[in-house]
Amino acid sequence: MAKSGGRQRPTLEMVAQRAGVGRGTVSRVINGSSQVSPRTREAVHDAISELGYSPNHAARTLVTRRTDTVALVVSESRDRLFADPFFADVIRGVSSVLHERDLQLMLTTARGDAEHKRVGDYLSGSHVDGAMLVSLHRDDPLTSGLADSGVPVVHGGRPYSEVAPAPFFVDIDNVEGGRVATRRLLETGHERVGTITGPQDMNAGISRLRGFREAMAEGGREIDRNLVVQGDFSVDGGAAAMAEMLDGGGNPDALFIASDMMAIGAIRTLRERGLSVPEDVALVGFDDSLMAQHSTPPLTTVHQPTVQMGQEMARLLVDVAIPRTADSERVTLETHLVVRESA
Repeated sequence: MAKSGGRQRPTLEMVAQRAGVGRGTVSRVINGSSQVSPRTREAVHDAISELGYSPNHAARTLVTRRTDTVALVVSESRDRLFADPFFADVIRGVSSVLHERDLQLMLTTARGDAEHKRVGDYLSGSHVDGAMLVSLHRDDPLTSGLADSGVPVVHGGRPYSEVAPAPFFVDIDNVEGGRVATRRLLETGHERVGTITGPQDMNAGISRLRGFREAMAEGGREIDRNLVVQGDFSVDGGAAAMAEMLDGGGNPDALFIASDMMAIGAIRTLRERGLSVPEDVALVGFDDSLMAQHSTPPLTTVHQPTVQMGQEMARLLVDVAIPRTADSERVTLETHLVVRESA
């Protein structure tokens, strides 16, 4: 019998005896089964902790064909991953659910054909039980590649293309968010209302622009083409887009900017041009990140529940997509306006 430091190594049977349950129940808890009551699961986890039991992960993987690991793939550069608070919030949400289920998270980025192929090959090689994909662009091949290989996938955000609809995704109501932001600017009496959009190869960017257009139409306003410039959801991208608008003859008195980071970049450019917010140009952002609260001035912005988005993605993957308890499930989370000093 195996020994460790003169003590008998804890066994599954010892855990079951300590928890007051059967051996099979302990196995179900360890394997992440949902068919165990929270009270029983807690008793088993307490027994595991008290005894210092460590399951033979390799042996269990061979039997169950489960790795107890899921991947979160961010289709952006590593620099972008660590700079944008959106991703930090999503990771927090995902991690909180996986921690409750005793599952491991593999985090990786992929931008460009070579990285997408590398990540796709790895995920398709039975190294993970499923994957969550965030910040997908039009040209990302991961969706179709993983679907062909049978890897369970949940998308964070509605995929760009609906030609081959993704069965599982968690999205934000970006259209309504864009409407609410634009209505705020119209209702506060501004006449020259424009927008710095998100990337138009991403559904979030397209949908927020659609919300802007719909609110302008509802308000009976024509859209000045000089007041619509595309950005890339980054601070520097917002600064560059603001400069492009001003240099191209745009003279806005209010802007809906499709992310807080771009709004902060736009404020920087406006300040460099001798313009102030909100006296000369009122701004509404999108995200309600910590950056919005601490910018100068604090940003009026659209709150999106990004931590909840991560939680829902993880729940959908672990409880529905991997065990295949449903063929599809699509979740849309609501937004709301947070009024501060910029508009």
